[in-house]
Amino acid sequence: MINISDYSDSLIQKEGIWHAKTNSQISYPEEGNSVCYQIEEHSFWFKHRNKCILTAVKKYHPKDVFFDIGGGNGFVAKNLEANQIPTVLIEPGFTGCKNANKRGLQHIVCSTLEDAKFYKESLPAVGLFDVVEHIEKDQEFLQLIHSYLKPNGKVFITVPAFQFLWSNEDADAGHYRRYSIAQMAQKLQKAGFKINYATYIFSILPLAVFLFRSLPSRLGLNKNSNDISKHKNEHQEKPGMLSALLNRIWNYEINQILAGKSLPLGGSCFIVAEKI
Repeated sequence: MINISDYSDSLIQKEGIWHAKTNSQISYPEEGNSVCYQIEEHSFWFKHRNKCILTAVKKYHPKDVFFDIGGGNGFVAKNLEANQIPTVLIEPGFTGCKNANKRGLQHIVCSTLEDAKFYKESLPAVGLFDVVEHIEKDQEFLQLIHSYLKPNGKVFITVPAFQFLWSNEDADAGHYRRYSIAQMAQKLQKAGFKINYATYIFSILPLAVFLFRSLPSRLGLNKNSNDISKHKNEHQEKPGMLSALLNRIWNYEINQILAGKSLPLGGSCFIVAEKI
């Protein structure tokens, strides 16, 4: 059992969820967690990202408590806990926290990282899974993460890759930017981290993202980027030969992570860094 008071004395528990005393604004659409909640369980994208995260966490941080910051509906946190990794979900959106509670997560903090007022140098490891792109002052945020981590603590990060893949979906999701591995690594090193591992994941997606999101957005054709049925269709696992091919590619990516090898291209960046 995780004792939240070991990490903060500024949280209040109500109906199974810990709350901060203040609530800061975030760059994330209010309906975002509700949309994701309808998609996650049947999404090839969310499922593969979960496998990549679990593989890396087992390899680089197999034992201590893990803090999933900005973890939405708890889809990642639930998977980590199911694999014997004690996890605390930190999520500022109350809808996401309620959905995580429905999923059976016991350690939920409804707050931003700053508002939770965790003790400095108290967190063993944190996950920022598609979070940093929502932070306007990303360099300051990474330095804040550094201050909360224990010495040699780990940060696990996924962010959308390559600015040339920017589309209306990014704008509607509240993104400030997309990244390359080199850009994210440079920011982490400036914040006081060393890189343990870095790779791209979703290796075959850049072409599809460019053709079906980025290019139409530039041409003014992609005006229904918030359409939930469109998102469901994009994320739905397709049966038959295509699904078998995709599964072979995803398994290859998992094996690369296990071996500590990097992929040169992908729709997302995935980095593990250590506080120095």
